[in-house]
Amino acid sequence: MSRYLTDFARPSGTLPPRADMSSDAPVLTLDGTWRFHLAPSIAEAPDGFHATDYDDSGWTDLPVPSNWPMHGHGKPAYTNVVYPFPIDPPNVPTENPTGDHRVTFTVPADWSGQRAVIRFDGVDSCGVVWLNGVQLGVTYGSRLPAEFDITAALRPGAENVLAVRVHQWSSGSYLEDQDMWWLPGIFRSVTVRLRPAGGIDDLFLHADYDHTTGTGTLLVDGPEDAVVSVPALGLTGLATGVTHQVGEVRPWSPEDPALYDVLVATDAETVSLRAGFRTVKIVDGILTVNGRRIQIHGVNRHEHHPDTGRVVPLDVVRAELELMKRHHVNAVRTSHYPPDPRVLDLFDELGFWVIDECDLETHGFEFVGWRDNPSDDPRWRDAYLDRISRMIERDKNHPSVILWSLGNEAGTGRNLAAMANWSRDRDPSRPVHYEGDHACEYVDVYSRMYADHAESTLIGRGEDPSGHRRSLPYILCEFAHAMGNGPGGMLEYREIFDRYPRAQGGFIWEWLDHGIRQDGFYAYGGDFGEPLHDGNFVIDGLVFPDRTPSPGLTEFAAVFAPVLIGVHPDKVDVKNTYTYRDLGHVALAWSLGDRSGVVASGTLSLPPVPAGTSAEIPLKDLPLPSGPASETWLTVTATAAKALPGVPAGLVLGAGQAVVHEPAPVVRSTPVPADGLRLGSAVFEPVHGRLVKLGDLELDGPRPHIWRAPTDNDRMDDRGTGSLLRSWKEAGLHRMRERLVAITPSADGLQVESRFAPAGTNVGFTSTVRWTYADDALHATWRLVADERWTLTLPRIGVRLALPGSLTSVSWFGRGPGEAYSDSIQAALVGAWTSTVDDLQTPYVYPQENGHRADVRNLTLRDASGAGLEVLGGPSFGFTARNHTDEDLEEAGRRTRIPARDQVFVNLDLAQRGLGTASCGTGPLPPYILTAGDHVLNFTLRALR
Repeated sequence: MSRYLTDFARPSGTLPPRADMSSDAPVLTLDGTWRFHLAPSIAEAPDGFHATDYDDSGWTDLPVPSNWPMHGHGKPAYTNVVYPFPIDPPNVPTENPTGDHRVTFTVPADWSGQRAVIRFDGVDSCGVVWLNGVQLGVTYGSRLPAEFDITAALRPGAENVLAVRVHQWSSGSYLEDQDMWWLPGIFRSVTVRLRPAGGIDDLFLHADYDHTTGTGTLLVDGPEDAVVSVPALGLTGLATGVTHQVGEVRPWSPEDPALYDVLVATDAETVSLRAGFRTVKIVDGILTVNGRRIQIHGVNRHEHHPDTGRVVPLDVVRAELELMKRHHVNAVRTSHYPPDPRVLDLFDELGFWVIDECDLETHGFEFVGWRDNPSDDPRWRDAYLDRISRMIERDKNHPSVILWSLGNEAGTGRNLAAMANWSRDRDPSRPVHYEGDHACEYVDVYSRMYADHAESTLIGRGEDPSGHRRSLPYILCEFAHAMGNGPGGMLEYREIFDRYPRAQGGFIWEWLDHGIRQDGFYAYGGDFGEPLHDGNFVIDGLVFPDRTPSPGLTEFAAVFAPVLIGVHPDKVDVKNTYTYRDLGHVALAWSLGDRSGVVASGTLSLPPVPAGTSAEIPLKDLPLPSGPASETWLTVTATAAKALPGVPAGLVLGAGQAVVHEPAPVVRSTPVPADGLRLGSAVFEPVHGRLVKLGDLELDGPRPHIWRAPTDNDRMDDRGTGSLLRSWKEAGLHRMRERLVAITPSADGLQVESRFAPAGTNVGFTSTVRWTYADDALHATWRLVADERWTLTLPRIGVRLALPGSLTSVSWFGRGPGEAYSDSIQAALVGAWTSTVDDLQTPYVYPQENGHRADVRNLTLRDASGAGLEVLGGPSFGFTARNHTDEDLEEAGRRTRIPARDQVFVNLDLAQRGLGTASCGTGPLPPYILTAGDHVLNFTLRALR
């Protein structure tokens, strides 16, 4: 085995790290088609492939940048924590896929005699580089840049041969155990850069803002003979190495990402940077920027594309960041490595607080008790310091970066402390973050993952047992896990962030489902034959693999809306939760709606409410209904009256509503008596007592239904242990049996009593439905009473009925238009909504409970002729409607395996368990946990003709 593979991840031959900058010096991109050969091990890789006269005609073509498994060479593999090779540091397996790359290029003849470098922005995991047969060195640090001096080996004006041998496994792999696909390759750009004599190799831009005076200062560390200009401020000829007072400036923030072009020039080269004036400080335990406490509403972002792996086109990145802005995301943690350098430019331009995280994770050592963990092994110290220096030097000029993160889930130890000290020495203007330092011995913020609401409240109140931690800002670098249907409980976290100044927000794990596109579905762990994998744990984003928003992102936008609106009978309370911006850009509108839709609308006058303050807007002369009109809701919506960076005009910035007219009580005629198994136009069958016909409509049910297709949070409850679902299944909740006790006709209706219980136990439920028929409608009072010995919580309480598959058109008055669950309901407003059965479904990559609509007053399902069924609540219910059962969903495992039946299965729910975030966090809060007991659901069925 080549010795460099076990050299404790220390690069060789690389140049000192420096800032990523835009220069007028010549640059040649080598991105494009390269020649490629993959061998299963080093021993089987071709000898001498780096020679200029090597014959690569038998090789294949491969695009660079790329991850070679995404182009049919080998296979992707997914693990979350476990290393896919033996933990034997610094050694790696002999079976080590080795990808050899070759490309030819030519630089102008006038480069002769001038210095040139080649830059690799990302090579996973280790690369050996040759130019024209001359070995330049070895790269480590997959997601960090590496530069080599090629002056001596370069042939200006002639053909040059670049050869790179990339190994999937190296000692560096022990430092890169992040939760993502293992995807080797040259996956970021490769460039050749002329470095003119007297040019500018590096710059460090310091642009500070004094919030007390509104003025900025500018310091550029660079060559002594360089001059600095800021055209927008009328500044020219400034010296480097000197702090300049630049007068009044617009401070940079996500709310107003004001950037100033800065030109730094010598006689040989001009470099352009973008300055954002802002000052980051921790004051009395509060993280401030420009003198104000900030609150982080963030996401963790990996680089992933369903077709190209970690190669994400820049237009796709811009679109996803704009999507974040439209959903009120104001911060990104670059989990768990620095992104493509161009992404930082977009963070600056569009406006995000950024925690820039180092390419470091050793999580798999947890399985061996952290024994031999590199974080505390002095042999790895150089590699740790190399990684932090390459990140900070590359990204130091970006105003969006407000915290440096040492890495993720790498235990603790002296090497991490050394990284923190190096960071502070090099850049004291940014605090240091690392969640794994639980005692906060060498970090500046107290960071946690998935601390629950109760603990976060305790920390916010200053009741943490550690006095030192109490003096630090508290940030949840991961606080809700967006896996499948969820997360629930975001609103209660925001309330904690709003209530306690030290609790300064957090980041959702994570932004994107990491599915890999296959024929008709998205693949996850295990789909490529991995012997070790973590299944669909990689499918845990707020957007689906194609970057379509999930209901979780819609809920995030509602919870973290910048304008909070409270609606009252005589006024509207408007709270501005921006940190810096007033509401001068906001328009306020109202509408009145009932089951027929919007019946009246208008606008409200809104003063420019300053940041962090509130205003009361009186309600006058609204055309409120009177008399027996139907239930009416007043909705007030704040929208952007003009476009902002990344935010289009018309974007909803907040909404609130309240009922302003209650419906008149229902007065029914005298119920008709039962005629055996007939009740009006309703017909029941004698074996189970189920309703089988209502007028001309044939149906089956309703019967008790307490099961749901488990969500990821149900399946992995209690932080991945699966104890909840295991308890449910051990109790048989998914295989309940029904025994008819009695069907009792009477003069005013029909009563059906059943025993509802799982096999193998002597506990269960009594189900009683009291049916009455009046006014051409069938009324049900359904009661479910648990035995006293029943102790388990329940997935849902409701009934299910089957309708003809032709009933594809759905309309309802209730919360919508999207799905809603008890602890994820802020995005769903009460209104009149329409859909199809197909469009009610949410296409979670892993099939599970979805599509529930909440607080529904009435529901209709119709066929093309308009015939069908109406369901009225007493007063309300939740529903799902689909062409498959919950059992079908649970058994599918893939969306392509969900059967399409010729029936519509409608669940009418009294309640469902909340979603929580227990796939990697806390379960639902107590108000959203569904306990057994005595429950009653009232509803009315009417056949539509």
